[in-house]
Amino acid sequence: MTCVMATVRTPRGSWIAEGLRALRDGGVEAVRIELLAQALGVTRGGFYWHFSGRQALLEDMLDAWERDVTTAVIEKVEAGGGDARTRLRRLFSLAASGDGLLTDLHTDSAVRDWARRDPAVAERLRRVDNRRMDYLRRLFGGFCADPEEVEVRCTLCFTVWIGNRLLTVDHGGRSAAEVMELIQQRLLR
Repeated sequence: MTCVMATVRTPRGSWIAEGLRALRDGGVEAVRIELLAQALGVTRGGFYWHFSGRQALLEDMLDAWERDVTTAVIEKVEAGGGDARTRLRRLFSLAASGDGLLTDLHTDSAVRDWARRDPAVAERLRRVDNRRMDYLRRLFGGFCADPEEVEVRCTLCFTVWIGNRLLTVDHGGRSAAEVMELIQQRLLR
């Protein structure tokens, strides 16, 4: 009797998730096949079942990041329905909750850092940021008639979201969460 053992492969998504974790924690230089395999507890050979090389993994990582911070977020916000203010509140809540890559500002920051050194990544980031801004414009445009006001609110909203993690300031007795709530109230007027 012949015994055949099934080959168990590490799923493609595990390699991508581990690559994104490495990017977040150490920058694009930390996304190395050997280190990823070590972190996953597998051999490097399994990597090549899914990817032709490191560049293919990097592309798939960017695809996953882009999907998670655009399409998936928009779908979550839209799924609950409601008017534009309600959807913006849902978006703000999602951003504050830590749910998914939307709020993984460390990954977003790592992609932004990578984009400073790689024109192709910079173009991808521009596309993602434009899609995010277009969505914000649509939502703010749902209750703001003035296009200039829409652009100001969208830019402030996006800038606060991206830049807030860089601040290490005291807010005069208020918590950062309280200040974010005040900002949201102003933006939703």
